[in-house]
Amino acid sequence: MLQTLITPFIRQPPEAKIFTRNEYEKSTSGWYVCRVLATKGGYAFCRRKKPRTFTLSAQMSAESTLLWFRKGLRLHDNPALEAACKNAKHVHPVFIIDPWFMNPDKISGVRIKFLLESLEDLDSSLRGLNSKLHVMLGKPDEVLPKLFEQWNVKRICYEYDTEPYAVSRDERIKELAAEAGVEVISPVSHTLYDIDWLIQKAGGKAPLTYQSFTKLVDQVGPPPAALPPPTALPPPKSDALRLAAEAGLPGDGCVPSLTTLGYSELADGIGFPFTGGETTGLQQMHKHLSRKAWVAKFEKPMTAPTDFDPAATTQLSPYLKFGCISPRLFHSELVSIYRSTPGSSKPPVSLEGQLLWREFFYTTSVGTPNFDKMVGNPICKQIPWDNSPELLTAWEEGRTGFPWIDAAMTQLVTQGWLHHLARHAVACFLTRGDLFCHWERGRDIFDKHLVDSDWALNNANWMWLSASAFFAQYFRVYSPIAFPKKTDPDGKYVKHFLPVLKDMPSKYIYEPWTAPIEVQKKAKCIIGKDYPKPIVDHAMIHKENISRMAAAYNAAKALAGGSGGGGGKGASKTGSGKAAGGDKKSKQGSGTTTSNKRQKTLKDFSK
Repeated sequence: MLQTLITPFIRQPPEAKIFTRNEYEKSTSGWYVCRVLATKGGYAFCRRKKPRTFTLSAQMSAESTLLWFRKGLRLHDNPALEAACKNAKHVHPVFIIDPWFMNPDKISGVRIKFLLESLEDLDSSLRGLNSKLHVMLGKPDEVLPKLFEQWNVKRICYEYDTEPYAVSRDERIKELAAEAGVEVISPVSHTLYDIDWLIQKAGGKAPLTYQSFTKLVDQVGPPPAALPPPTALPPPKSDALRLAAEAGLPGDGCVPSLTTLGYSELADGIGFPFTGGETTGLQQMHKHLSRKAWVAKFEKPMTAPTDFDPAATTQLSPYLKFGCISPRLFHSELVSIYRSTPGSSKPPVSLEGQLLWREFFYTTSVGTPNFDKMVGNPICKQIPWDNSPELLTAWEEGRTGFPWIDAAMTQLVTQGWLHHLARHAVACFLTRGDLFCHWERGRDIFDKHLVDSDWALNNANWMWLSASAFFAQYFRVYSPIAFPKKTDPDGKYVKHFLPVLKDMPSKYIYEPWTAPIEVQKKAKCIIGKDYPKPIVDHAMIHKENISRMAAAYNAAKALAGGSGGGGGKGASKTGSGKAAGGDKKSKQGSGTTTSNKRQKTLKDFSK
């Protein structure tokens, strides 16, 4: 049930100070001026180089405010929404369909479908509160100034975003807002903590191991409590859409269709298994939380990547990616269960540990220059990857000739989701394991197809799985044959996602090229005709690639004068399966050791 928001959320930015004009002229050399408005109190300035929030007074009223949704597609735990409502007569919820993202070659229709479902759900929830979502098409820096003028906006509120594109976009919006005399409030709610604040608490340097990060979190204490949802909202102006149309903004303000955005309609059976949006996200979250014993004992590395109906994990990641559910709400609910259940699992393997992995990678991404690149990235190993478009395309299209890899890539493309160990297996196969393709190419393909694709997490995990950063045991390689047999000896997962192999005997399901021709004929699947032959000899190529990785590591070590070079430093203890394999204690960084259960799971990966 929706509840009334009680505590106003308008925070004074760090190091903010009110100046008079004379004080400003004398004292602000080198300060970043983030907002200048004449008031009785003087002028407001903020010392932050990249201010996210600035306001003159928590009591300042704004007759018309604009609530700009980007992520954070929810009503619960939405401090930007609360700030927009403060002393406002009209609140205009807006989502802008940015052409930067609407490209079928870059982002699949599966993810866009989930987004549109989330927007429809958000609009429905807003309409229940005497409001509505205004969906606009265009570039934010062109749309918002027109809305400022047409709606007489005095305040814009939006959730803070750490992704590079969002940072540059938001800096431009702040400039335009200042020119229009519009107050900007941008609170944190996509992560558990304010990431900049965490880095400040860490001495200005982002932790590079999970262990050091969790120590930091222990020092700073629990994250802020989640805010309840509102029970009422100030309505938008009744003629808001007419005014927007007069400004030349296209569309009717409603959630568009896939085809309107240049995408084809998805075929039956294509799409994420659950509907997008806050309503379904909360239902799924509470469904899992109701299984208190399962939550308390959950250890992610022990879940099966071959389980698909249902999956072995929560599948809440798309709802966290789009902000349909709050990480702070999920975290607080988990902690409540742990407190009431002795012997609960702990980070890094627990569900709480998964949220902390997310937070860790966000923190590292903010604190690392060129985090999404190999070149110029101080934590990333410089490895001479091959460039083979043919191998890359075969991998993306599920034509490698290795059924486990091809089935996983088929699930990725059709559902927009994979179990974390399946992600690790296909990523290792593409990079250091078999094809030796650049991790950036695989990252781009994951970014296209994953519904839950997240800039920080996607880049971090690809660096991890390619042994370019965070994880240095490059000699631990997932076997595309032995690994899936552990949880699915009959190949039910493969037979589901690769129907061409549905009649192949279990004995040959992961190596169908070894089946006698009579067996292939009986299964109606001739290898090399109905299903491809393996594009590499795994037994041979993975050993060659290990040698190539060793050479790259030695070159980095020599270049760094024996220190090991950039990128080798990090926790190889994964908990959530972040490492590609390995049952030994790592000597890298300050990583912790792997549990006995984890060792049992990983010990035969390279066979």
